[in-house]
Amino acid sequence: MSSSHVYTFWIGSKHWKASRYSKTQGCYYLEYQLSGFQDLKEFFRQHSIYADSRQFLKEIKQLRSEPELPSATDTSESGKTAQNEIALFRIYLEQKRYAPNTIKTYCQAIATFLNWVGKPLAEVSMDDLILFNHQYIIRLQFSSSYQNQVVNAVKLFFERIENRKIQVEQIERPFRERKLPNVLSKEEVRTLLAGIRNQKHKMMLTTIYACGLRSNELLKLRLGDVDSKRNFLLIRQAKGKKDRCIPISDKLILELREYYKMYRPKTWLFEGQFQGEPYSARSLQLVLKAAVRRAKIKKPVTLHWLRHSFATHLLESGTDLRYIQVLLGHNSPKTTMIYTHVSELSISKIKTPYEDL
Repeated sequence: MSSSHVYTFWIGSKHWKASRYSKTQGCYYLEYQLSGFQDLKEFFRQHSIYADSRQFLKEIKQLRSEPELPSATDTSESGKTAQNEIALFRIYLEQKRYAPNTIKTYCQAIATFLNWVGKPLAEVSMDDLILFNHQYIIRLQFSSSYQNQVVNAVKLFFERIENRKIQVEQIERPFRERKLPNVLSKEEVRTLLAGIRNQKHKMMLTTIYACGLRSNELLKLRLGDVDSKRNFLLIRQAKGKKDRCIPISDKLILELREYYKMYRPKTWLFEGQFQGEPYSARSLQLVLKAAVRRAKIKKPVTLHWLRHSFATHLLESGTDLRYIQVLLGHNSPKTTMIYTHVSELSISKIKTPYEDL
């Protein structure tokens, strides 16, 4: 290994470089190149090694399909103006403290819209947005959430940067989807956690379920956010820029202490491969995926399922919805009430008409 932490490999007749090793997956990450990837697939085929590349190719396709900002090589007057205006829009969003993902989404949405329209900003009208909505978003079957994001971004951009209003009320908005939360049973959660051998991995998933956390809330936890004297966990600047306190049990505190003695994190409660850096979101997803496979659960479980399961199991144990709302950090009780639709306790009380026949 060199001083720059770059590993080198010879696979077949090709030289590969890997800059990172994953303890979670027990493998190296190689630099991606399309020609090299094809060579690697051919090497595996010749040696009768099965490699499932479907998920990898799906992610590469998504990355390639992400809209890009107007090219810096576009020296036309309209191109320069679009670049400058989007830069000003980004500054506005950052000053308003929008979430990084929202800033990225909104700027990409504006760039995609302006590139598609191909007009100077002064000539862009409501009719252009209607055509874009129908001929681009609907025809290419983008999600309803993306459709709403684009409309919201265009409205905000023209109001704040161009100082004129786009009457988005004329745009046909999609019906809001009403999906029930996906929930694991208590037995499934117990099996899932019991099969994890790595103590850090087990504690990350346990903490998400035990406290009903969003995955990004877990990854942002610092050592000082655990108040073991008062049995509270402090969640700082979560969704909606809100802090909240969550009670944690003595059992969880004892398990966290054992975890701390083993790993000795310095800054973040759950640190990544290198000390002082937070655990990555992608690695956490892979941890869950491996745990689900080991537990032989035949469901497309995500990290948010654990949060849904926490809320549903609280409701089934008799916890008042108002307390669950506070624990989850919901603004409206209507958001929390969706769990009444998946609670086994609530559903089991319903007497069907068939019983009276």
